[in-house]
Amino acid sequence: MGADERTKDIPNMLYGTAWKEDATENLVCAAIEAGFRGIDTANQRCHYNEEAVGSAISRMLGSGTKREEFFIQTKYTFAGGQDHRMPYDIREDYRTQVKQSFQSSLDHLQVDYIDSYLLHGPSTRYGLTQDDWQVWQEMEAMHEEGRITHLGVSNISIEQLKILFEGAKVNPSFVQNRCFAKQGWDRDVRGFCKENGIVYQGFSLLTANPFVLPEVERIAGKANKTPAQVLLRFSAHIGILPLTGTTSRIHMKEDLALDFDLEHEDIQFIENIAG
Repeated sequence: MGADERTKDIPNMLYGTAWKEDATENLVCAAIEAGFRGIDTANQRCHYNEEAVGSAISRMLGSGTKREEFFIQTKYTFAGGQDHRMPYDIREDYRTQVKQSFQSSLDHLQVDYIDSYLLHGPSTRYGLTQDDWQVWQEMEAMHEEGRITHLGVSNISIEQLKILFEGAKVNPSFVQNRCFAKQGWDRDVRGFCKENGIVYQGFSLLTANPFVLPEVERIAGKANKTPAQVLLRFSAHIGILPLTGTTSRIHMKEDLALDFDLEHEDIQFIENIAG
């Protein structure tokens, strides 16, 4: 099945699987049972247990859920972001490392294609290096082969994103960044994404902005929702596809219950909450 034949609606929310260790499999199963179909992970053992994510998906497939219902996203991570449990041979060139990491992800996740494959951050803080381009070009090659439906990048600055967009053969479908209220909810990157048809994925919306939740209690009371629900709904209003990594089964259901709209003045208040 080619990538064009696998076109599907992108979920309104992704379940993030970082930092869950031995609880990963059961939590991913719980998220799927709650209604999540978008799953975000990475082949980076120091922060993710990708193999456990695959075990959870396999369990759910065994109970009747179809592979085509899932939107599975994983990542290639440079060696600087890994620990000793490397998913590739660091003696190899970057194209080979990407191939090895990708095949390892397929094995872990027990699937034969990936819906979204991200470069888990450039190799340097400023600009893009030849190493970054080698990785991206190999990702493009696998996309061309139909093994990946969408490409993306995470932890990227506006400067780096513009360079990538200018030089890539296959432009990113997704940008995934940690999203801070004090930085205008990553306004510059979000704006570039909106202008260029890229879906902006925001993570740590709650954990990176704990001061925001008390500030939106009034809005939450008016909507008869929790402050967390208000913040997640706000993110959708301003063009963010949110990730949530909650370990609470109650919160999993609440996070998906965003069938309400915020008033314009409330959206403006939250967007400018940090001044």
